Amino acid sequence: MAILPHVQGPAYDRARLTPGIVHIGLGNFHRAHMAVYLDDLFAQGRDHDWAILGAGVRAADARMRDALRAQDCLSTVIELDPAGKTARRIGAMVDFLPVEPDNPALIAAMADPAIRIVSLTVTEGGYYVDPATGQFDPAHPDIRADAAAPDRPATAFGAIVAALKARRAAGVVPFTVMSCDNLPGNGHVTAAAVTGLARLSDPGLADWIAAHVAFPNGMVDRITPATGPRERAIAAGFGLADDPVPVTCEPFRQWVLEDNFPAGRPAWEAVGVTFTPHVHAFEAMKIRILNGGHAIIAYPGGLQGIEYVHEAMADPTIRAYLTAVETDEILPVVPPVPGQDLGAYLDLIVERFSNPEVADTERRLCLDGSNRQPKFIIPSIRDNLARGVMPTGLVLECALWCRYCAGVDEAGRVIEPNDPNWERLVAAAQAARSDPSAWLAQRDIYGDLADHAGFADAFARALGEVWAQGSGAAMRAWLAGRPAHG
Repeated sequence: MAILPHVQGPAYDRARLTPGIVHIGLGNFHRAHMAVYLDDLFAQGRDHDWAILGAGVRAADARMRDALRAQDCLSTVIELDPAGKTARRIGAMVDFLPVEPDNPALIAAMADPAIRIVSLTVTEGGYYVDPATGQFDPAHPDIRADAAAPDRPATAFGAIVAALKARRAAGVVPFTVMSCDNLPGNGHVTAAAVTGLARLSDPGLADWIAAHVAFPNGMVDRITPATGPRERAIAAGFGLADDPVPVTCEPFRQWVLEDNFPAGRPAWEAVGVTFTPHVHAFEAMKIRILNGGHAIIAYPGGLQGIEYVHEAMADPTIRAYLTAVETDEILPVVPPVPGQDLGAYLDLIVERFSNPEVADTERRLCLDGSNRQPKFIIPSIRDNLARGVMPTGLVLECALWCRYCAGVDEAGRVIEPNDPNWERLVAAAQAARSDPSAWLAQRDIYGDLADHAGFADAFARALGEVWAQGSGAAMRAWLAGRPAHG
């Protein structure tokens, strides 16, 4: 099948590109986000020495390498605008490094002076953070293995440490390490992982990294569903049936970065990236309002067997619950963001969630709650309690998540495992039906909130209502009982 003529290809000579970035983790989000920004920049005739070398350290990365190299490292990105879909072929990546044990090719590439940025999308849970402390976990088996054999690392962070060690020995300035993952203070978290791992085997190297390597914080945003039969069928409609890994995404995208790149960077500001020292404010806005909003609609939808996010948004109770919790309990505790109207941002989020073309799934939003709840929901609960407000809408969200983790939806259908800690969550959720404290006892998630009598009582009441009445009735009861807002 021929690629249709209205599929936009790279508007530049890819033969003139040279790599300046190694990116680890070539999943859908990276290819619909950072790679698109670079593609736009290259199309302006600028910064052609900043192309991407793809890399990975997992078996899935090897499969992605095979797929992308078979099509000259081009990625199909399809924007799902309700006004009409558009497809383009992104050419910002020039090669994909071999994925192999001990990562020699990756380390050698990062040691090359031409590489000035190493970026990562390794998921929110991929940074070896101890959930109980919120700090880097030096006792994790992967980290201990890399510390014992630093010249044969298995993790991305071990490979980064080995490459920085080689650059220091050669007198080459270090690259900047840039996380593109969706977690608070992602630059700080990445710095903790890299320096923490280095310190286990070479304290002197760790000190050098801490003194000389930049880890800019950044906020990234674009809804990018997983690729399945529907997405491949959309690609086929553009004449791209042979592409096994097309990416679909919403039209909206945002990237906010600290301008902390001592070895240089592309002129991303020319293609819409915001550089600001206030990344933390943008990040708090996005994590609390968008990611928190995802959690608010995820679990009632999952319990009711709703497949797609836009279908959940079409349910009047779920939509009203989302907007009310956001308005009453999230927006009031989001710090001011320079140049941003939080109410307008919430309106944009509601519009984005409602886009039927994206076909993002409720199951994806329900994924990995044990990692996401402490980042996206618990901070807003704590901030409300600190201002003397019991956030009963967010408490109900916790109860809905607990009920979801019981492993059976409201129609009696089994919920397939959807969290790395699924077995533990199911056991705790089932015990909580008769003893709600069993759920809050998960200290790695709730910390000392279990000791807050008011919160524990409110959670017990909410969970009882969800079990007795169902999610829809519990949300409607909460909506009816909330104070009037003018």
